[in-house]
Amino acid sequence: MSRKHQKWWRIGCLICATGILYLSWNQISKRSYTMCEEIHRALFRSASELFLANLTYTEHSKEKACGNWSSVCARYLFPLGYYMEGKWRTDIEVEDMETYERILASQANDENAVDENGRLVEGEAAEQVSQPTTSSLDLSLENLSNYEYLLGNFYTVDSSTMADPELLNAQKLLDKNMKIDESAKGPKILIYHTHSQEAFADSVPGDTNTTIMGIGAYLAEILKSRYGIETLHHQGVYDLINGKLDRSKAYQLAEPEIESILQQNPSIEVVIDLHRDGVGESTHLVTEINGKATAQIMFFNGLSRSRANGEIAYLENPYIEDNLAFSLQMQLAAVNRYPGFTRHIYLKAYRYNMHVAPRTLLVEAGAQTNTVEEMRNAMEILADTLDYVLTE
Repeated sequence: MSRKHQKWWRIGCLICATGILYLSWNQISKRSYTMCEEIHRALFRSASELFLANLTYTEHSKEKACGNWSSVCARYLFPLGYYMEGKWRTDIEVEDMETYERILASQANDENAVDENGRLVEGEAAEQVSQPTTSSLDLSLENLSNYEYLLGNFYTVDSSTMADPELLNAQKLLDKNMKIDESAKGPKILIYHTHSQEAFADSVPGDTNTTIMGIGAYLAEILKSRYGIETLHHQGVYDLINGKLDRSKAYQLAEPEIESILQQNPSIEVVIDLHRDGVGESTHLVTEINGKATAQIMFFNGLSRSRANGEIAYLENPYIEDNLAFSLQMQLAAVNRYPGFTRHIYLKAYRYNMHVAPRTLLVEAGAQTNTVEEMRNAMEILADTLDYVLTE
């Protein structure tokens, strides 16, 4: 190739290269401009949603309520708080699972605190005595529908627990049908004792007839002979391990046994865990009914949720509303028929095996300062109240 031809070839290549570079640069510039525009648009949209949350509530946020959308946006304005909230929730969940065994042990001991020999531990647990509910109260639905009135006159809420108007809705609880099917054959009520070793002021050592076990047998006898309600009295022992009093696993040990009994006896509609309360030695839970000294009783509900952590997922109870309906209907029937017999219904955070059946009652009957006779008299009134709520 001559020098002249080489020169023109080089000029052509240079022109082509320049053209290619120009076109490439032009495309890059356009894309860069578009990209910057998109970035600016996204930043503007995010800033608008963050600082003008209610004005920017659009389709992509409709799965949440507008107020919640605003709350979510507001939380991003305080990043440290948002971080701590997420961390707190995670830590609480882990802490709960790690202390699961401790919570169950607490559940087994906290109705009345006793030492390893069964003696009452004096202190806060022993002094939490609710007042008896009297006949002077107005039991109209209008008053009962007033949450503050209902809570103040019929319930004692433990400091670990939180109640609310949705949970204690008198209309819903009183509308629940507690009647049993009397036409079906087989036992209708199961009575058992998570704490079988509870005794009374004049109990005879070694004689189970003078302990809570004997009181449960007497209640079952009255229900069957006087009211014709077939009742099964289970005498399983769950608070003695190797001959020593140990309540730390009482509810855990009782649960599979009670569930097995219910599977074997599908006719059972009511489950009663009968206890004796623990009070200070100077406290005597007694009233006079029909001329007889009668131990007072207290209905006890576990809510499976705590004030600190909310719902306790691993203590799930699908029957909380039914449990509450049963205890409230029993409470109101007793107040109307036997004023002074019942103390306020006690609400506490854990479950207490009340998930085994909708109509489950945990009854704290009397205390260690009551006599066996006072307890037997109480069972007559409790049986009559059960018959009224379940059959009449």
